[in-house]
Amino acid sequence: MFRKLAILINCLFCTAFGATTAPTPALAETEALTARQRAIVPISALTATGDIDRLKPALEAGLEAGLTVNEIKEILVQMYAYAGFPRSLNGLAAFLGVVDARKARGIEDIAGPEASPLPAGKPLRELGTDIQTQLFGPVHGRLFDFAPAADAFLKDHLFGDIFGRDVLTHQERELATVAALAAMRGTEGQLVAHCGAALAVGITAAQLRGVAATLRATVDTVAGKAMTDGLDKALANRKS
Repeated sequence: MFRKLAILINCLFCTAFGATTAPTPALAETEALTARQRAIVPISALTATGDIDRLKPALEAGLEAGLTVNEIKEILVQMYAYAGFPRSLNGLAAFLGVVDARKARGIEDIAGPEASPLPAGKPLRELGTDIQTQLFGPVHGRLFDFAPAADAFLKDHLFGDIFGRDVLTHQERELATVAALAAMRGTEGQLVAHCGAALAVGITAAQLRGVAATLRATVDTVAGKAMTDGLDKALANRKS
């Protein structure tokens, strides 16, 4: 059953992105991910790179793979922290168009739950620090001594306001993050760090190699190689 679903989603990707049938090794790698997880990869990567033409079919494939409307909106909102508001808002506008077009065709997509309120009585800085530590361990360094505002914004906003929302799990947020960083250029250090964070929250190396294979199939080979290189460095860091 799972293999049939994986092949179906792979075919959707091939149709959506104009690719031919993927080679067997690539398909085997992508099967380390569920259909939902696999769908997150091109949505976040193509939003981060601003490729709206290819993002639209990726959004439709994500809905077909079982992501709810609110889950996809959450991925697109999260992307502003990595790629900026212009690309995040462009992605949201594209998604609104996809949802409207599907509704016009008689398809009623599942909205899914809204975000729950953040924990009451827990300061945002404390919540964000707890989540950041869970992902990366204690974070210190001269960079944050040099620019303490960046440290505060990371703890309060990225990890408190955004990662603290429960529409997506931390695993799903890290899958979205590594896919975006691999597709962007000049983000190698952050990609390695977030590959480590993904491993810390229980994503396996095989699943991250599935991200690389999915990027090769749906974005480009450069993004796939960046993902593989980032994972290899993160694994080497864990060993050392």
